[in-house]
Amino acid sequence: MIRKKNIKIGKKDRILSFILLIIFLNISTKIFSEEKISSSPLINMDQIKPSFEEVEDQGESTYLNQNIKQKEKKDLAVNSSHAVLIGLDKITAKSSQIIVSLKESQKFGPLEIKILKCGKIKVNNKVDDVAYMQVKDLSKNENEKVFIFNGWTFSSDPSLTPFDHAIYDLQLLNCYNI
Repeated sequence: MIRKKNIKIGKKDRILSFILLIIFLNISTKIFSEEKISSSPLINMDQIKPSFEEVEDQGESTYLNQNIKQKEKKDLAVNSSHAVLIGLDKITAKSSQIIVSLKESQKFGPLEIKILKCGKIKVNNKVDDVAYMQVKDLSKNENEKVFIFNGWTFSSDPSLTPFDHAIYDLQLLNCYNI
């Protein structure tokens, strides 16, 4: 009769074989790996324009004249029916107040904003400002006739009909009907 011996592997043998396996894998990856780092150049880097507004050095007198002109424009806008929006440039985190008269276009960056209707509604005993807004992105000629937003927007909850743009964000603050 032939007897078979039962070979049992102990804990020490398992730990030793596991350590040898890790050492083998570590050495083999170092041998077969290359130490080259390659990168690809950015395409059209010289054609990319900054999204921020460039500020030129101006004297105090021109700065004061511009402030007076802006105040005159705001006074004209207050005397007519208009909507007040907040525009946000998501890249520079710069926000601007935009006053758009009804049925007239106003530009904010490459966007052209037009308010067709503006008013106040009462919902659940709360007064809310609403506006029917059309927005075009004029940065591309092919999108010149296509609205990127065309619908109602609400001042209390702009997420109901969100304006979706990669760089800019618009939110209605108030409507004034005179």
